[in-house]
Amino acid sequence: MVTHQIEARGVADERVLAAMRKVPRHEFVPPSRRESAYEDRPLPIGSSQTISQPYVVAVMTELAKVDAKSRVLEVGTGSGYQAAVLAELVAEVYTIEIIESLATGAARTLEHLGYGSVRVRHGDGYRGWPEAAPFDAILVTAAAPIVPPALLEQLVVGGRLVIPVGDGIQQLEVHTRTSTGSRVERVFPVRFVPMTGEVRQSPR
Repeated sequence: MVTHQIEARGVADERVLAAMRKVPRHEFVPPSRRESAYEDRPLPIGSSQTISQPYVVAVMTELAKVDAKSRVLEVGTGSGYQAAVLAELVAEVYTIEIIESLATGAARTLEHLGYGSVRVRHGDGYRGWPEAAPFDAILVTAAAPIVPPALLEQLVVGGRLVIPVGDGIQQLEVHTRTSTGSRVERVFPVRFVPMTGEVRQSPR
């Protein structure tokens, strides 16, 4: 999977590649889907949600530019797979999931695989995790119609928010916090499940 689907497509960070090789993706998908676990495509995990394709997980992780001392927030735990990849790379991982059954299941899987230090919260990630902020990076694994302001505010200066933005056609974006605001880089089109909750009530 890593050699042919990720490294061959341009992901070059050796730490990211090692993490992708180590985390057992099949443990994060339903038993009925395990024969497809290492294919480069999203798979359903229940509750109309998916586990992201491995290439996109690797790209988002590389774009975050984290190191062994980083503190990272993930919005949209899903199966817990992205959180596990991050846990191989950084000092602290916080992850929020709006669907309670998925949050519970992800916490159980992460604990079982030895990632019990990942902090999992059931809730709406629109306002981030303020009491744990600031973060060196924030990854959002559901598409938001707007960039939640609280997430930018919870980054350190120089920190990076990696987020798919848009309804229908989405763009993967990287927002880097600066001393005066933020700057944005648009990476490529993506297709994520929509972010739900408060973000849908906020003015555009």
